[in-house]
Amino acid sequence: MAHSKTVPNTNGSKNIYRLMFNEFKKRQLGYSTIAIIAQSCLGSAAAMALLMGGMDMVLKMILLFFVTIFCMAFNGAVLAQLKPLTTFNLLILSVVFSSLVIIAHII
Repeated sequence: MAHSKTVPNTNGSKNIYRLMFNEFKKRQLGYSTIAIIAQSCLGSAAAMALLMGGMDMVLKMILLFFVTIFCMAFNGAVLAQLKPLTTFNLLILSVVFSSLVIIAHII
């Protein structure tokens, strides 16, 4: 009886990403619907935090542009029914960027 060697998985973040993507892919329609609402609210909060902040107007508008583009890119990917990997990556990009903007303005 032959035994295959098992290599321990030391990259936990890649494993979590893969598990989340597989779950998203299985139930893409439902998760996309919920994600549009959630990431749009998060993007709106990031835009509000930017506009209420006291930073330079040019930097504020550049960051606001990117928050808006990332949120709209995900919404467009869902509406265009792009591949699940593209849609999932745009969701992560949008949520991470909006969260970083909010956290930067809280600190």
